[in-house]
Amino acid sequence: MIQDQIKQVIRDVSDFPKPGIVFKDITPILKNPALCNEITKALAQQLASLNIDVIAGIESRGFLFGLALAQQLGVPFVPIRKVGKLPYKTIQQSYNLEYGSATLEVHEDAFEPGQKVLIHDDLLATGGTVVAASALVQKLDAQVVGYSFLINLDFLNGKERLKTFSEHIFSLADY
Repeated sequence: MIQDQIKQVIRDVSDFPKPGIVFKDITPILKNPALCNEITKALAQQLASLNIDVIAGIESRGFLFGLALAQQLGVPFVPIRKVGKLPYKTIQQSYNLEYGSATLEVHEDAFEPGQKVLIHDDLLATGGTVVAASALVQKLDAQVVGYSFLINLDFLNGKERLKTFSEHIFSLADY
């Protein structure tokens, strides 16, 4: 089962990025190409029923499987980045994290009006970053059709915050 494979490889890092947080490190997964392929296939299978026009990946770990998933599904990939990282005209959305605040941005021509966008990231915690990404999609008159994550920290209730945008919330490993 893919959840068991992921949980066997994930590394817990205590007190990162600040004391009291246990960071779920996916970098050991990246050393296993076969597991990476299985993850991409499993995500694609979960999303098969959705009509996805574009996949948006959130910086930076959302790029890793977001791009692979977009290639698997034959749809474009759009990076959603931290402020100051994109070279063209952008729109921005600020938000609060459990350990600070940040701003995301996307190119102003990233989505066409009405496009159905799947947002991908490595992990869903409280949902603040993903809500900000969802607001960016909506600012460009596109629609959030769903979400995919490698990991969901269910005890932090991030899914509840996302349901106002889409009921389609997928993850491969829940904690």
